[in-house]
Amino acid sequence: MADSQFPGWHGTTIIGVRKGGEVVISGDGQVSLGDTVIKGTARKVRRLSPGGYDVIAGFAGSTADAFTLLERLEKKLEATPGQLARASVELAKDWRTDKYLQKLEAMLIVSDGKDMFVITGAGDVLEPEHDVAAIGSGGNYALAAGRALMDTEHDAEEIARRAMQIAADICVYTNGNTTVEKLTAS
Repeated sequence: MADSQFPGWHGTTIIGVRKGGEVVISGDGQVSLGDTVIKGTARKVRRLSPGGYDVIAGFAGSTADAFTLLERLEKKLEATPGQLARASVELAKDWRTDKYLQKLEAMLIVSDGKDMFVITGAGDVLEPEHDVAAIGSGGNYALAAGRALMDTEHDAEEIARRAMQIAADICVYTNGNTTVEKLTAS
């Protein structure tokens, strides 16, 4: 996702995979400006633990905007413990209606190990079909690879890692320096 104030900034690739009672969210580490790699080790997948309730989140887009959204999501989770769907919908409603938040340019994939959602600034909270979701510059490549790998014997982590590698081999805005976070459904 390119930032309109800084044309040429390109974000990342994030994939979420749910399989065999596990959810994995993985992201690459590259941040690019035009045809230049600015940083190759950015960490765009985080573990949140509001009130001891584990959630993993990956973001694509502006880092500052994404951190603002992650902080808001944590507050929503603290207000509705154990209810990721409700917290996600409340965040999306605020994001869509608040004049300040409307300007934020990022997308999120979030999971509590059971549910997984893509949250957008358009007010969308989408549960992915086929148990794979991907966002960012190389998201379509990772999504296609992840969906193709779902029918194999690989577990969620291996599918996410392989899909990220395939995206990194194709997308110039994605590198092979991945961060992986995993949760098991409780």
